[in-house]
Amino acid sequence: MTKVTIDESYTPSDTEPFMNDRQREYFRRKLLNWKSEILREAQGTLSALQSENENHPDLADRASSETDRAIELRARDRQRKLTSKIDAALSRIEDRSYGFCEETGEPISLKRLDARPIATLSLEAQERHERRERVYRDD
Repeated sequence: MTKVTIDESYTPSDTEPFMNDRQREYFRRKLLNWKSEILREAQGTLSALQSENENHPDLADRASSETDRAIELRARDRQRKLTSKIDAALSRIEDRSYGFCEETGEPISLKRLDARPIATLSLEAQERHERRERVYRDD
């Protein structure tokens, strides 16, 4: 990929060619920043869990602490899965398939990508997917 400098105020626009170098660089930066934020939070959680080796004499306090820990670990697991989706999006940027719907091959709207940069389906395809899931879940 050609190295492109991006002004911090740059926002992708529908008036420019879809997934040009500037747009790809914008989303690459957005994904990398998101990933580093998640990793920073995870490191903070890990440090907190390691230092919180309190011995709670009260059973209610111990149960509350264990519940808090379980919730935190579940959140971190979701974020771990999210980082692999971010890595997959970064790979799609490199192979130039980023921004195109995996189902239809059509461009995913810039607004959708800006709101959910790991999106792999256009809004319409995502809605169809969710309707199918609902139908099968109701069985």
